[in-house]
Amino acid sequence: MVVVCGAMASATVVVQRADLLADLDRRVSDAVERSQGGLQYRTGGATDLGFLDERGQPVGTLAARFDDDGRVIAAEVVTGDGRRKALSAAQRAALAGIAPDGSLHTRTVPDLGTYRLTALAGDGVPVLAGLPMDDVQSVIDDLVVVEAVITALGLAVAGGVSAVVVRRQLRPLARVAATAVEVARVPLDRGEVGALTRVPARDTDPGTEAGQVGAALNRLIDHVEHSIAARQHGEEAMRRFLADASHELRTPLASIAGYAELMDRGSERIDPELAWRRVSAQSARMSGLVEDLLLLARLDEGRPLQQAEVNVATLVAEAVWDARAAGSDHEWQLALRLGGGRASVVGDAARLHQVVANLLANARLHTPAGTRVTVVVEATDADCVIRVQDDGPGIPADLLPSVFERFTRGDTSRNRATGGSGLGLAIATAITQAHGGRIEAQSGPEHTEFAVRLPAAGPTSDTTAPEL
Repeated sequence: MVVVCGAMASATVVVQRADLLADLDRRVSDAVERSQGGLQYRTGGATDLGFLDERGQPVGTLAARFDDDGRVIAAEVVTGDGRRKALSAAQRAALAGIAPDGSLHTRTVPDLGTYRLTALAGDGVPVLAGLPMDDVQSVIDDLVVVEAVITALGLAVAGGVSAVVVRRQLRPLARVAATAVEVARVPLDRGEVGALTRVPARDTDPGTEAGQVGAALNRLIDHVEHSIAARQHGEEAMRRFLADASHELRTPLASIAGYAELMDRGSERIDPELAWRRVSAQSARMSGLVEDLLLLARLDEGRPLQQAEVNVATLVAEAVWDARAAGSDHEWQLALRLGGGRASVVGDAARLHQVVANLLANARLHTPAGTRVTVVVEATDADCVIRVQDDGPGIPADLLPSVFERFTRGDTSRNRATGGSGLGLAIATAITQAHGGRIEAQSGPEHTEFAVRLPAAGPTSDTTAPEL
């Protein structure tokens, strides 16, 4: 604004000065032409400047006569009282060198100021006429002062209005910055973190730059909160996992230590052979738990599994026969619903067998004798689904959301015979996800179903399902 106002003021002054100077030049030219006309009717000699007495000559009008060599032979100026005053030698010297060709010149005459001058020869002795530039310079000076005052006032008003408008427009950004500072002061690396402050909705208008920044900051805070919640959940899950794993390992270790102490004392209250059998059993229990934990760790690390085409129908049939042998007090059924599809997937047969075995063991251990367990294999061109269904009492509603988490048990007594270690479904979930599938559970009174959905293998060769 300063540059624009300065340019406008300068242009105004330049244009006005040029206009005033052009008017002055016209009046000077008129004055010298009138002087030539007056000479034709005057009887004075070569030094006669009587035309200065004519009416209409303004104060300060200057006139001079030249000889043939261009030297000033007479020069006078009209004073403030209307009389003529002869110029001094120094003042005459300032008029030297002006050719009588009608061209305009600017000269500074001592004690008189700056003049606009011109000379014209005409029919007689050359005559010089000039008018002072004081009026022009006075108008220009006044114009500069007025322009400066107007510019200063305009800039002051514009600056004040701009400051108010800019500060008002930046208030949302200031509130966004305050929110960012408040969030930055929250210790996010430790302890429990509550709800973080958000930018108010009025400062998240996507139509403004400040609103876009506020909306982006809210999205960032959402991501931070989600990350913190995931971290806290992970820390809580890790603490729970360590506590459960420690308890599971401590129980067999305590049993082994107890039997070892009894045998070391030579106690007659326990048969050494029985003690060794119990030690072996507890060692096997602890080894199984460690193997389960190692398997989960390998799956969590994303280690690749064996890749081969697996006939799901055959795999499930073998698992059902094994479960029937282990749980003869249950009723076992197998149904193959291939519908023209191939019940084949690409993966690790041993691990997939472990998934089915864990689901069947879970149904056998957590349902009473006489429960009917139905295993259904469904195959389409897109996927292969294994459904394990039973008509037992079902899974408690409060346990169902966390049934696939590690160390989740329906029996909190941690009895190996009924509760197990709580890793079976977690292992089944991890293996299924490692094969690109998913496992789901739904339960209600007299109906519980676990569904394992795996991507089907591509068409290679026909696979015949076993007859059961």
